[in-house]
Amino acid sequence: MKFASWRQPRVILWAAAGVAALGFLVALEITARRYGGVPGPLATQARELIFPPKPGPLYGGLALMMVVLTWRQRFIAAGVAIGIDVVFVLARWAWDVKVPEGHFFGNGALWAMLGCAVFAVTRRTGRERTLLLKGVGLGLLLVAGRKIGDTWLLITAKTRPTVLDPYVATADHALGNPSWLAGRLLDATGSIGTQTLGLIYAQLAVAAIVVALYQLRNVAAERRFPRHHLVRTFLVIGLLGPAIYMIFPVVGPVFAYGPGASGTGGVQWAVANLWPHTPPPITVPHPVPYDGITPRNCMPSLHTAWATAIFIHSRKGPRLLRYAGTFWLVATLTATLGFGYHYGVDLVAGVVFSLTVEAALRTFDRGWDRSGIQLVAYGTAVFAALLVSYRWLPMQMAAHPWASGPLVIAAMLSVIYGYLRITNTWEPKAASALRPEPQPEPV
Repeated sequence: MKFASWRQPRVILWAAAGVAALGFLVALEITARRYGGVPGPLATQARELIFPPKPGPLYGGLALMMVVLTWRQRFIAAGVAIGIDVVFVLARWAWDVKVPEGHFFGNGALWAMLGCAVFAVTRRTGRERTLLLKGVGLGLLLVAGRKIGDTWLLITAKTRPTVLDPYVATADHALGNPSWLAGRLLDATGSIGTQTLGLIYAQLAVAAIVVALYQLRNVAAERRFPRHHLVRTFLVIGLLGPAIYMIFPVVGPVFAYGPGASGTGGVQWAVANLWPHTPPPITVPHPVPYDGITPRNCMPSLHTAWATAIFIHSRKGPRLLRYAGTFWLVATLTATLGFGYHYGVDLVAGVVFSLTVEAALRTFDRGWDRSGIQLVAYGTAVFAALLVSYRWLPMQMAAHPWASGPLVIAAMLSVIYGYLRITNTWEPKAASALRPEPQPEPV
């Protein structure tokens, strides 16, 4: 009987996914040690059981895990996590252990999540065990996503010695060089604008956790996860995005055309020191060498993709959450351009990428119906066409901005329109109230 249950398609699918995920993590671990001489995501995560953890969403992962717990269990898990962290902090202080700034807390959250996993295996059975393990997996995936992302960025820097920034900068003339304009505007706001946008840009994961917690607020009562939620989209974007980095390595205008080369304030690796006050000249682009430290993490803009996903998933929340989702999207787009981390065409690609991933996940849940397949195929084709244009037609785009610029924006808007039109047909329609039959008036 047990053997038959293991042969169910859903069990086989989850087992295959687990094996593939483990193989992927092992491959990242080997690659990180080979190219960078540093531990990969598995070793880094294991170290943080004892050593000071890097700043990251450890307590955010714990919060996501706790959506499957009762309120009493949540207080216990949070108390255990905080208590363990207090013990670690006091022990490091007593032994005079040097701790990097911001690396003080987080061990307790990781221990609490692992403790819940052990509790699920040893003290729970059936659906309750599965639900608790899903919660632990969700929290650990969020935490591991940061480690996997760091490893991917290291791989892009070590394996892509040249970057394609001149191509993207030339293509960006079609949109009027928005990064240069946003950079000058941000400079004009002074330190207040810079610090505010910097905080918003850095805390994107916090906004995602807030929206995800709202979506998962009923898991403990219903004893099941909703079919689709923000965390899935976030993780898939983070998993697929770096693969595009490897195909289209770009470091960003502040590094390729500004004073941010190598993070040292020097311009020895920059094409020219132009950002943000002097738009780059239109010249025939070519790949340029760059250092082995700076991540090639611009094309597409994953911050834009994640902010777009937050915006989409906040639409069904209360008014305050909808306003927050809109604000975070606008602020993130402004920050990515104003800080010189991205070109305008990166943002367009990021929006199309996010909508295509979101459509694919929702279509998967629906069983790959015809409309969903068409939407995913169209989004993929538009995304590929954008990248091909940036790489092979940048001179034509720069020479004819009044034609190519609107075409780029129209391509993005067509994907937005297609997504809205098709997904609206997927939404359950509220049953209209039956109107009573007209009755004859008494004579």
